[in-house]
Amino acid sequence: MALTQGPVQQDSGITAVAHAIQLSVAPVFLLSGIGAMLAVMTNRLSRIIDRARVLEAQLCTTTALLVCAVIATGFLRAVLLRFDASVTVAILFIAAMVTFFVGLVLFLREIFVATANLRIGPR
Repeated sequence: MALTQGPVQQDSGITAVAHAIQLSVAPVFLLSGIGAMLAVMTNRLSRIIDRARVLEAQLCTTTALLVCAVIATGFLRAVLLRFDASVTVAILFIAAMVTFFVGLVLFLREIFVATANLRIGPR
């Protein structure tokens, strides 16, 4: 029996680390979307309202940093420190979504400003 406990304990440790990695990598898909939005916003840097561009890019960069903090906190909690990070992760995630929402609203406002004087077709 003593011989079977060693590999089982080692397998459960590996399983715990694998599970922690799975949980930590899940928000990476969110980071991909945020990165795509940053690319769109960066492509618009040569147009329209300077202050709005800077603000929306800062908010989306802040969003990406907050999601990275969620990933790091989740991984640290699961693998290294074993503390209850549910409140911390929830607050970071909500803050990330709020900054992302505000960035998208500013981006939409920029589009409305840019198209306000646009004339398509005869008038």
